Amino acid sequence: MFLSINIIIFMFLVAGSICLQIFLSKRENKWFGLVLPLIFFAYSLLMIVSLAIFDGMSHWDIFGLMASTFILSNIPTLVYLIIYFACREKYKQKKELGKMNIQDLE
Repeated sequence: MFLSINIIIFMFLVAGSICLQIFLSKRENKWFGLVLPLIFFAYSLLMIVSLAIFDGMSHWDIFGLMASTFILSNIPTLVYLIIYFACREKYKQKKELGKMNIQDLE
């Protein structure tokens, strides 16, 4: 029972953050849409810095651990960047269409 409630809460948080990213990406100021990807990228760097379990590991093991941590922790960053660029492309098309309509009126 407790596990299912946690999963439902997690799903609401994920859906809410995706809706927030879409909302911020559609704003006129392009920097608002980059807030969440930057936060998650900083979090991924923090995860790499916090890896301090190198006792008895070879250099290749350490590199593999850091690379896999970096790649896996940047999946949300990539998702939010894809949402950002998709929304910005629609915004650019709408803006160009508005310019064309203004030119047609002249």
